[in-house]
Amino acid sequence: MTIVGHSLGGGVAMQFAYQFPQLVDRLILVSAGGVTKDVNIVFRLASLPMGSEAMALLRLPLVLPAVQIAGRIVGKAIGTTSLGHDLPNVLRILDDLPEPTASAAFGRTLRAVVDWRGQMVTMLDRCYLTEAIPVQIIWGTKDVVLPVRHAHMAHAAMPGSQLEIFEGSGHFPFHDDPARFIDIVERFMDTTEPAEYDQAALRALLRRGGGEATVTGSADTRVAVLNAIGSNERSAT
Repeated sequence: MTIVGHSLGGGVAMQFAYQFPQLVDRLILVSAGGVTKDVNIVFRLASLPMGSEAMALLRLPLVLPAVQIAGRIVGKAIGTTSLGHDLPNVLRILDDLPEPTASAAFGRTLRAVVDWRGQMVTMLDRCYLTEAIPVQIIWGTKDVVLPVRHAHMAHAAMPGSQLEIFEGSGHFPFHDDPARFIDIVERFMDTTEPAEYDQAALRALLRRGGGEATVTGSADTRVAVLNAIGSNERSAT
């Protein structure tokens, strides 16, 4: 099957792909989490003990609509900056968590991978395990949640992957340009062959390991990837 993951779901999709490669034909990562520590300050604050209380406040009558109106006003005032671009969609997601149990579950999930310092897990040290899987990466240049440089780092860590950058798009490229997004996904699926699981080859790959030899791209990107792999983020396994 083809696995598609967006944001936190992108990190989950990547983890699924290297833990259960026999089930994955293709992998599509959209503004995926789990590349480096970098993540918007809003999500760092939401991971703190009072983060759940802040989300609970947004569920009170008239509070979220007022924040959404303020967000639209701010977005118009600051024009093309990424904060105004992504804020309405971020608030829409919060609006989809009306029940206390839903927001509590979101908070627990967030705290499993994010703290006040940023993302605590990385997928970069396992990217080489997708060597036999067709991978499509999609990102927006104005992503305020996870910076677009993560796209180039993930692309460098997965030789053979395909990269599509949406100019002017934020964290939700499928919302900003749905027609282009669908076209990219359909073209990717039509022009790539499903991965063939080879247990012997995977074992050999695991024995060989990743590291510098499996990273491509410009010198700056390669250094950024290798530094992230060697940092204190834990592997998402």
